[in-house]
Amino acid sequence: MTGIVVSPLARIAEMAVRHGCREMVSLLAKGQDFHRPAVIDRAKHVTIGVNDISFAGTGDLIAPQEEHVRRIIDFARNWDRTRPLLIHCWMGVSRSPAAALIAALAVEPDQDDAALAARLRHVSPYATPNPRLVEIGDEALSRKGRLVDAVRSIGRGADADGNAPFMLPTRAESARHAD
Repeated sequence: MTGIVVSPLARIAEMAVRHGCREMVSLLAKGQDFHRPAVIDRAKHVTIGVNDISFAGTGDLIAPQEEHVRRIIDFARNWDRTRPLLIHCWMGVSRSPAAALIAALAVEPDQDDAALAARLRHVSPYATPNPRLVEIGDEALSRKGRLVDAVRSIGRGADADGNAPFMLPTRAESARHAD
């Protein structure tokens, strides 16, 4: 099954191997070093240095910006989709689920935002997508507030310990498995 694997940092190697991922998006704060799993092609990996905050102007923290979201969108549109895309952040709860929604809409823009958010909640009771990434993604993808509304409708996820990776199926994959 192809789709988007969302993972905490601690489990990226396991998830990459388990799901056969060869492409990866890393959303981590500046200075959070890690080793890229050997199965991930160096040329198919992007690191986006951003903190998990919802507003700008917080000391040395870097809030998500348009340029960060543009990099997610561009990377997703170049994903070959023969294997799952791995997206991770520190805990796999906020930045990476938001990026997964953005990536899903970047590659399948005609899908329903509410159905996508509901699919996210179905596969992860813990996901609480970063609202700033969602808002910027909504604007960048011309969703006209639909993505923001859809994410608000699923509410905050359950408390998490950062050890709950999941697979967000693509819409096409979801339809195939619904039969």
